[in-house]
Amino acid sequence: MTAFKSIALIPAAGMGKRMGASINKQYLRLNGLPILAHTISVFERSALIDSIYLVIPADEIPYCREHVVEAGGFRKVAAIVAGGAERQHSVMNGLKAIRGNAADDDVILIHDGVRPFLTETMLRESITAAQEHDGALVAVPAKDTIKIVADGVVIDTPPRETLWQAQTPQSFRFSVIFAAHQAAEREGFIGTDDASLIERSGGKIRIVAGDYRNIKITTPEDLTLAEAFMAGRGKGY
Repeated sequence: MTAFKSIALIPAAGMGKRMGASINKQYLRLNGLPILAHTISVFERSALIDSIYLVIPADEIPYCREHVVEAGGFRKVAAIVAGGAERQHSVMNGLKAIRGNAADDDVILIHDGVRPFLTETMLRESITAAQEHDGALVAVPAKDTIKIVADGVVIDTPPRETLWQAQTPQSFRFSVIFAAHQAAEREGFIGTDDASLIERSGGKIRIVAGDYRNIKITTPEDLTLAEAFMAGRGKGY
């Protein structure tokens, strides 16, 4: 089998308005370190990952470089890229930065900067699935009954066993995800996540088992929960 690289692309260009903090959510402290530093650490430690690209608001790049990348001693961070108006634009900026250093079959793992509880197993299974399918999506089954609502009225209740909550990483061969982003850019399409850009053209995305602790920290309640997860790591997590 031809050797391939696995590259982490971490968009962290969101403003984090729901957190209600004076700084963007990726820099809030969790167990003494910025949330983003915890996320990068998982990829930095993993022997599966060859390099890391961060996508950050342009005016925050110096801060991120000094207070996250250099302070954390992260050697795998190959570039810090300026983000775009929407998350999808930020990911595309990251893919363009990666393009000169990636082969078509290299695996790109796109992961939320404020989702620090991914595991090595998720990385391994995502990389394998991305090599064998059009893409891989870490997800967990929906716990609650979901209602489809219009104008405040329930119009449908889809079977719960068919519903999964999408997480990240979402992983793809470079040629597949770059082509999907190019098509979306040409057609002015904004998807709900990267996998949706593959799905719209008939691509098949493989589910990889996630974890209910693999949360995206976007609200004060999420941060409280993340602190509890951190405290529990010494007890078997």
